[in-house]
Order: sequence, then structure tokens, then C-alpha cells
Amino acid sequence: MTTAVAPSALTATDRCDRCGAQAYLRVVLSSGGELLFCAHHAREHGDKLRAVAVSVHDETDRLSDTPAIAPDAER
Repeated sequence: MTTAVAPSALTATDRCDRCGAQAYLRVVLSSGGELLFCAHHAREHGDKLRAVAVSVHDETDRLSDTPAIAPDAER
């Protein structure tokens, strides 16, 4: 019996294997290894990564959940 385990959420300590920025994409390879990518490198290499991936855990949508500029509380 094989039980599938949902990938754990990426945190601020997970870093892009390409540049060291915060990772938002986890790619599990058939070899059993995994690669982590920031949103920039996920977009740049996304098609190639999905072609060789067993699974892809994408959290890039978290980037649009927060405002680009925090509202000023006292104006």
C-alpha cells in the first residue's frame, strides 16, 4: 500500500536553488531529488521543469495575496 503525502508548505527558510531568493515552487524529480525555485526562476524555467517533474508544488499565488505597498494607517 502506498500513501501519497501532500507536500509541506514552503516557508521563508526555503530558498531558490538558482539564486537564493525565497522559494515558491518545489519540483520533485523522478530520481527522488527536489528542486526549489523563486517565482522569477519558476516562470523562466517552468515549462522545462514540468516536463521532467513527478510533481510540482506551486505557491507563487501567495505573492498576489499581499498588497505591494502597505496602507498608511495615519494620513
